[in-house]
Amino acid sequence: MLAVLRNTTFRRLFAAQIVALLGTGLLTVALGLLAFDLAGKDAGAVLGTALTIKMAAYVGFAPVINAVAAKLSKKPVLVGADLVRATMALCLPFITEAWQIYVVIFLLQSASATFTPAFQSLVPVVLAAERDYTRALSLSRLAYDLEALASPAIAALLLTVLSYNKLFLGTVAGFLLSAFLVLRTALPATAGHAAQEAPASLWHRTTLGTRIFLRTPKLRSLLALNLVVAAPTAMVLVYTVVYIREVLHRPDVDLALALASFGVGSMSIALGAPRLLERFGDRAVMLAGAAVIPAALAAATAATFVAEPASEPRGDSNSAWPLLLGLWFLLGAGNSTVLTPSARLLREASDEATRPYVFTAQFSLSHACYILTYPLAGWLGAAAGLGPAALALTFVAMIGGTGAFLSWPRRPAGAHPDTRPDSRDATELKQ
Repeated sequence: MLAVLRNTTFRRLFAAQIVALLGTGLLTVALGLLAFDLAGKDAGAVLGTALTIKMAAYVGFAPVINAVAAKLSKKPVLVGADLVRATMALCLPFITEAWQIYVVIFLLQSASATFTPAFQSLVPVVLAAERDYTRALSLSRLAYDLEALASPAIAALLLTVLSYNKLFLGTVAGFLLSAFLVLRTALPATAGHAAQEAPASLWHRTTLGTRIFLRTPKLRSLLALNLVVAAPTAMVLVYTVVYIREVLHRPDVDLALALASFGVGSMSIALGAPRLLERFGDRAVMLAGAAVIPAALAAATAATFVAEPASEPRGDSNSAWPLLLGLWFLLGAGNSTVLTPSARLLREASDEATRPYVFTAQFSLSHACYILTYPLAGWLGAAAGLGPAALALTFVAMIGGTGAFLSWPRRPAGAHPDTRPDSRDATELKQ
C-alpha cells in the first residue's frame, strides 16, 4: 500500500491531506470548549447548530462553488480554499458570540466543500493505474481513521500546557502547511484541461454530477449505500456516550475505547481492501457492507431494548461491554467496505472533463444523508428513548441496503456498460 507514496505528486498531496486533517481534528476539540465557554449548558445546542450549518454548506454550497471554480486550474482552487480555511480558523479565538461561530463555520466548511472534491478528483489523474488508485483509497481511509484516534490524543496532550484557544493556531498551521505543500506540487498537465472544457452554463455545471448519478446504475446504488453508512455513523457518534454513561455506567475512558473499536474495525478493512477488491470486485465487497451494517444495527437495537438506561449499575453491564465493542467493530468494518471503494465507482463513471462534477455530487449527496440520520438519532432518541431511535436507524440502513442491491444488478465479468461516461456528458460540456 505504501508503494504509491513513491509517486512524488501523490506523496505531497497526501501529506497535505494529513496535516489538514490533523488541523481539523484540533478544531473539533477546541470548538467544543469554545461553545461551552459561550453557552455553558446550552453548548450542545450551539454545536448541533454548527454541525447542521456544516452539512448545509456541504450539501447546498458544494455543487455551486465547484461549478463556479470549474473553469479554474486545480492548484489555485486548492491553495485558495486552504487559505480561506486558515483565515477563518484564525478568527475563532476572537469570537465572543454564538452567532459568530455559525458565520465562521459556514465560511470554513464552504472552503472545505471546495477543497475536498477538487482534491479527490485529482488523485485518479495522478495515479492512473487502477491498482495504485485502489491502494491510495485505502491509504486515505486509514488517514481518516487514524486522525479520528490521533487528534483527540494530541489535543489532550497540548491542553496540558496550552489554553484551548491556542489549539486554533494548530488548525491555522495545518491549513497553511497544506497550502504550501500543494503550491510546491507539480500537478499533471491534464489537471488543467477539464477547466478549459467546462460547460459555459453555470446550471449545467451545478447539476451535471447529480444527473450522471441518476442515470448510472452503479452510482444510483452508491446513493443508497450512502444512506446505509449514515445510519451507523449517527448511531456511534450520537449514542456511544449515552450507552457508556447511562446504560452501562462505565468510566469515561471507555468512551474513547468504544470509539476506538469503531475506528479499528474500519482500519482493518481499509488495510485489506486492495486484496479484497482484487479478488471479489466492487459489487461483492460493497454490498457485503450493506448486509453487515443493518444486521449489526439490529443486534445493537435488540441489546438496547433489553438494557434500558438505569439509575444504578446493573450486574449484566460487564457482559454487555464486550458486546458493545464487538458491534462497534462490525459497524466500523461495514462502513469501511462501502467507503473505501466508493471512489472507484466515481472514477469509472466519469472522464477527465466530468470527474470533478461527479466527485462533487458524491460529496454533496453523501452528506445529505447525515441531515436525515443525525436529527433522527438525536431528536427521536430524546423524545422516545434509545430503543426506538436505534430501531429507526436500523430501518434506514435496511431501506438503503435494499435499494443498493436492487440498483446494482449482477453483470457478467468484463461487462460494465453502466460505468462508461455517457456521450451526453461530452455533448453538454461543449454547450
